Amino acid sequence: MSEGVRLDKWLWAARFFKTRSLACDAVDRNKVTVNGDRVKPARTVKLGDVLEIDNGSDQWEVDVMGLSDVRGPATVARNLYEETEVSVARRAAVAENRRLFREPTAGFKGRPTKRDRRQQGKVGESQ
Repeated sequence: MSEGVRLDKWLWAARFFKTRSLACDAVDRNKVTVNGDRVKPARTVKLGDVLEIDNGSDQWEVDVMGLSDVRGPATVARNLYEETEVSVARRAAVAENRRLFREPTAGFKGRPTKRDRRQQGKVGESQ
């Protein structure tokens, strides 16, 4: 690549999003900024740009270290960016909080059954 790559293609190639359309939607909803600016999906990403990415489950702050518009293996995609130390610390703190303070209903798939609620101690107490 010579000068740069479209932002949505780069996000897809770097494996922050599964599809380009998900990457476009995230950029359109202002979940991705380039050097602190809100941008459009067609914005050109260059080496040295700083991206802030919120992909729904995690928030990343990365420096662009390589350019690609082709999605390859995860090991190759990992070489396209370098996460900042602040971002690494923030994600570690969030992961630790998730580990220590689990959501009570995180183990349920869909709506809990009467049996699930009973095991949680919400139905039939004090009788």
